[in-house]
Amino acid sequence: MAFADFPTQQQAVALLQRSLERGRLAHAYLFTGDDLDELEAMARTLAKTLNCQKPRRAGSAAMDSCDACLACRKIDHANHADVQWIRPEMKSRQISVDQIRELIHTVNLKPAEAEWKVAVIVAADRLNTQAANAFLKTLEEPPARSILILLTAEPQQLLETTLSRCLRLNFAGGGGGRKFAPEHVAWLRDFGAQLTEPKQSLLGRYRVLGQLLARLAVLKDEIKETLTARSPLQRYADADPKLQEKWEEELDAAIEAEYRRQRGELLLTLHWWLRDLWLGKLGADAELAAFPELRSAAETVGARVSAAEALENLRVIEQTQRLLRTNVQEALALEVGLLKLRL
Repeated sequence: MAFADFPTQQQAVALLQRSLERGRLAHAYLFTGDDLDELEAMARTLAKTLNCQKPRRAGSAAMDSCDACLACRKIDHANHADVQWIRPEMKSRQISVDQIRELIHTVNLKPAEAEWKVAVIVAADRLNTQAANAFLKTLEEPPARSILILLTAEPQQLLETTLSRCLRLNFAGGGGGRKFAPEHVAWLRDFGAQLTEPKQSLLGRYRVLGQLLARLAVLKDEIKETLTARSPLQRYADADPKLQEKWEEELDAAIEAEYRRQRGELLLTLHWWLRDLWLGKLGADAELAAFPELRSAAETVGARVSAAEALENLRVIEQTQRLLRTNVQEALALEVGLLKLRL
């Protein structure tokens, strides 16, 4: 992909290209947004533009990649010697201090084949405290002609000392209002329809829980299939065993990180529907609803609860989301959360 392939992100792209044209790129960027895949694609495109052999230029400045030369292809396939990617480890779901120390060592080496060294840290919110602190000096003063790019969908989880050393670019969804994945909305429609049945018994609550867990299982299978297809394991079957082991660990970590992100998005979709229910109890304007097409289900459930109970539902979902960011058992956290909801 080239910068031209991000039509909904032209404001952020224009800022990057203006910096490229003036030769005033920041030494460290924080890319934030709802879609981690898009953030990775944007970081990859910046790395390609900096190292492209036939870039699209404005005067002498490279403004976009050709997306076809050898350097661009290597970066796309994650096998360019001067473009490093760091992802959370599978077991801890964190980025460790050992990973950061190895990255610092690599960044300080002379470029092997490119003009710029680029290091991309995916899900930077998973940097543990020791790793984040070890990274601060390099983040503040990286070697010449090197750029560090941190990616996160949860910038609030980063240490202030990390945030302050990066230039932040937000890649929000295009258009107005919050965007919800169509598949999440389709699930919510079925979920809401089940909740419109007469007041939920304990057995009914467990049926609702089963529906949520089934959706999450499908979600994880889909993520695994998609990311496995993109992995270099599928393209380089004869690679060195140690390299294959590293790719396997990175793939497992990427699957887990993306699953956690999409699980959060699914629960956030439910959160916004419960917000619609609460707004309905307050008599708010219907135009404020995130899901006007699901208004009937919200009104049916809303007739059974008070405004205070509807507000408490929002707190329960927020608490459940916070718990799921820890190492708590997923099924247990969801079970406790759903049983607490007033529906």
